[in-house]
Amino acid sequence: MTALAILFPIIFVVLAGYGCAKFKILSTSALDGLRQFVFNLAIPVFLFISMYRADLTQALSTSVMLSFYLPVLTVYLLCFATLTLLMKKNTADSATLALAGTYSNTVLVALPIIISSLGPEYGAMVFVIITFHSALLFGCTFLLASDFQGRFIKAFKPLLVNPIVVSISVGLLCNYVGLKLPQALQEGLLLLAEPAIAGALFALGASLNNYSLKGAWRGALCVSVVKLIVLPSAVFALAKFGMQLPTKQVAVLTLMSASPLGVNAYLVARQLQCQQSVLASSVVLSTLLSVLTLAFWLTALVT
Repeated sequence: MTALAILFPIIFVVLAGYGCAKFKILSTSALDGLRQFVFNLAIPVFLFISMYRADLTQALSTSVMLSFYLPVLTVYLLCFATLTLLMKKNTADSATLALAGTYSNTVLVALPIIISSLGPEYGAMVFVIITFHSALLFGCTFLLASDFQGRFIKAFKPLLVNPIVVSISVGLLCNYVGLKLPQALQEGLLLLAEPAIAGALFALGASLNNYSLKGAWRGALCVSVVKLIVLPSAVFALAKFGMQLPTKQVAVLTLMSASPLGVNAYLVARQLQCQQSVLASSVVLSTLLSVLTLAFWLTALVT
């Protein structure tokens, strides 16, 4: 299967969502309802049942976790230090931009690509890794943004009740303790989870209609270079040459880190009230450019 064959269905659904929002085919209230259904119900159910039924023997690996998180944390801290010490930006701006260079859209972009190209059995790796993804990067950002430290607990609390984090954690716990759910209930959950991926991609496309590249494209381009080239190259190098992981595990980790900037990073920028235009532009630009970079990684590692 070629990279184009893998990416085209995903791009098609994203563009369908963008077109429906752009040309008012669906009303704002309809799109809001769709987002609530997808992100508050379908995706959490999908993540829970996938985590519950996953084979965790290979997913729960120290080498796998280190191969992803060591480069992510290293690139984050290098970005923060460069922006603070060399470019003389304040700590809040530096932390927010460092987040933009390292926070991946794993659920909406990486997950469907990995399932399409490598198979659903590799979804377990994604589920385990993203359990800590937002907590680590958002926590670092709130801590390093000095003006925000007094409100750290208040800002960090929503992560603990995030539907994605909760659903993966509960699914992982049920899997680990061997809880037996009735087969009929599992089938019902699977049916409810079926619209999750397509709905999430459609909602992503609709959301891109709200952001613009005007006025901040230079900063967005710098962020995109770090996010789409520097970070996945570091993850690939450590996973393949440092940890010497199997080829498909290397592909999963690299594709996760090569996915574009997640929209939630922009929401953090809004909370911090800094670099909002750069992060909004980075969401759009990194998503557009990721078509090229993901095609490269798919060709090099999968096809």
